[in-house]
Amino acid sequence: MTVLIDRARNALGPELAGPLAAFVAVMVVFGFAAPNFFSRATFGSVAFQLPELGLLTLAMLLPILTGGLNLAITFTANMAGLTLAWVLQSQGGVDAGIGAFVLGSILAIAVGALSGLIMGLVIAYTKAHPILVSLSMMIFLRGLGEFLTRGGDVSGIPGFFAAIGYGSIFGIPVPLLIFIACVLIWQVLLTRMKLGFNTYMIGSNIEATRYSGINTRKVQVLVYTLSGAMCAVAGIIMLARFNSVRVGHGESYLLITVLACFLGGVNPFGGFGRVIPVFVALVVLQLLSSGLNLMGANQHLATAVWGILMITVMILRWLAGRLKFLNTKRG
Repeated sequence: MTVLIDRARNALGPELAGPLAAFVAVMVVFGFAAPNFFSRATFGSVAFQLPELGLLTLAMLLPILTGGLNLAITFTANMAGLTLAWVLQSQGGVDAGIGAFVLGSILAIAVGALSGLIMGLVIAYTKAHPILVSLSMMIFLRGLGEFLTRGGDVSGIPGFFAAIGYGSIFGIPVPLLIFIACVLIWQVLLTRMKLGFNTYMIGSNIEATRYSGINTRKVQVLVYTLSGAMCAVAGIIMLARFNSVRVGHGESYLLITVLACFLGGVNPFGGFGRVIPVFVALVVLQLLSSGLNLMGANQHLATAVWGILMITVMILRWLAGRLKFLNTKRG
């Protein structure tokens, strides 16, 4: 039995221990406490709601791995969604064709990438703290969006585009398929590509990475540009799901993306973390939200629980590190 456990640990990695334990705990607790938790409706709801949060978490993951942060993810996503919505409206709204959707999607991703590019350039070349830079971008995008939309929603999309938000292929929701594809892309980027290796290096020690000959500025710019582009993908999915977009949609997602990264074993100071454990952590958080809803709790309570969970994760990780240190010292 010990050999099997060791083999599973080596195959999956130690980062999965926490998310898997949380997954089992959520399934057991809500399996007894929440009515109809183990139902097709519950897991179908999770499958449709997970992608938008998951895509934003992927956008947050890369900056955190470099030791930074992107506080502008939700507003970048909404600005990208607004860009697509405006293009569709200019081409007939509900009567817009495939060409308008393709053009709008390209422009939306370009807007998201541009937002990340600007942040990456400022962070890389001025050495300003990522929190301050992304906070400034968040405020700018929010103000710009409110000005352009006058605080209202932009709605009216063609029927074929709505199918992206609610359609299924072989019973699997289209947004979930898009999210899984993005997870695989991030997995390949971080484990098989030079950019992924350099991202971990910068998060571990940016000065040592610079002295080793790696262009740290280029890596930081690429990381934030990719983060912005992934935000845009999330914005497109949100527009398809809700048939409208406004600049302040999904503000609470920011907390949850950070929580998902930390619950997935990502080092908040950078240099360590994997995509698959973060994916499992996202599933846990979405199941937690669905379980609370089935028990009659509103979304505000779920947000409060996520905040307490983040504090709990911090404490448990500190205790685990402390115990590991004491065991090493005794050995």
